[in-house]
Amino acid sequence: MELEQMRQLEAVARMGTVSAAADELHISQPALSRSIQRLEAELGCALFDRAGRRVVLNEAGRSALEWARQLLRDERLMREEVAAVARRARALHVASVAPAPVWRLTGLLVERFPQETLTSELVSEETVLRGVADGTFDFGIVLGQLHRPGLMACELMRENLSVTLPPNHPLAARGEATFADLAGESFLIMSEIGFWRAVVDREIPRATYIEQRDRVVFDQLARSTPHCTFITDAPFQRDEAPGRAVVPLADASAHAVFYLVVRSGAAGVPASLFAWAQEHAGGA
Repeated sequence: MELEQMRQLEAVARMGTVSAAADELHISQPALSRSIQRLEAELGCALFDRAGRRVVLNEAGRSALEWARQLLRDERLMREEVAAVARRARALHVASVAPAPVWRLTGLLVERFPQETLTSELVSEETVLRGVADGTFDFGIVLGQLHRPGLMACELMRENLSVTLPPNHPLAARGEATFADLAGESFLIMSEIGFWRAVVDREIPRATYIEQRDRVVFDQLARSTPHCTFITDAPFQRDEAPGRAVVPLADASAHAVFYLVVRSGAAGVPASLFAWAQEHAGGA
C-alpha cells in the first residue's frame, strides 16, 4: 500500500464519487478507479458500497479510512520535521513529479554550488506547487507551463519514453510504436517512476504490470526478461538496454517537458540556481 492510495481513499470517501475525487486529485477517473481496485485487492475486501455513481464506505472501508487518515497525519508531521531538519542543515529541498529531472537539477547544483546538498521526494503536482508556495520546498519540478501567482518557472529538461523489447518481439524492428500497439502486453516496471506510471496506466489500460521496487534487481531482470520494459532518454539511462530492442513511442503523452518552479521572491542559492537552470534549459 502506498501513501498516494491513502490520499485517494480519503478523497473518494470525502467527495462521494470517484469522478469528483479524480478532479480534485488531478488524475483521470479510470486511473483512480484502478488504484482503488488495487488497494481493495491488496486488503482482500471491498471498501465501498456502490450505488450508481456514488460510493459509500462500508464497515471495512471506514476502518481503512481511519488508518489512512492517521498515516497521512503521520506523513505530514514527518514532512514538517524533515523540512525543518533540512533547513537547519542548509540542505535544499526539491519535490518532483518524476525522478529524472531531479538528477538533472542535482547535476546543475553540483556544477554551480558543489558545497550545497539537495534532498528530494516524489509527490503529486498539486503537492509540489502547494509546497513551493508555502515554503516547504525550495524547488518544485512539474510538467508543462505554469501560470500561478507567486511562483515562477523555467524549462529544466525534456524526457521521451521508449519501450524495450526482446529481439524476437513482433514490434522489435519498428522505427517507432504507439501505446495502442502495446495493448495486452506484459511489462516489468519499476514502482517509483513518478507521473510516468499514471501515463502508462491511462494509455495501456489492458496491460499487465509486474512491479519491482529494487532498482538493482530491476536492472538485472530487464536484461533477460521476456516481458516489455520502459526506458527514457534521460542521460543516466542511455545505453542501458543491452540485448534489447529500444523502440521510441510516438504518442504525445510519451514526451514530457519538465519545469523548475521557485517562489517569485526566492533569494540566495535558490534564486541563483534557478537562474543557472534558465541558462542551461533543456541541456543534458
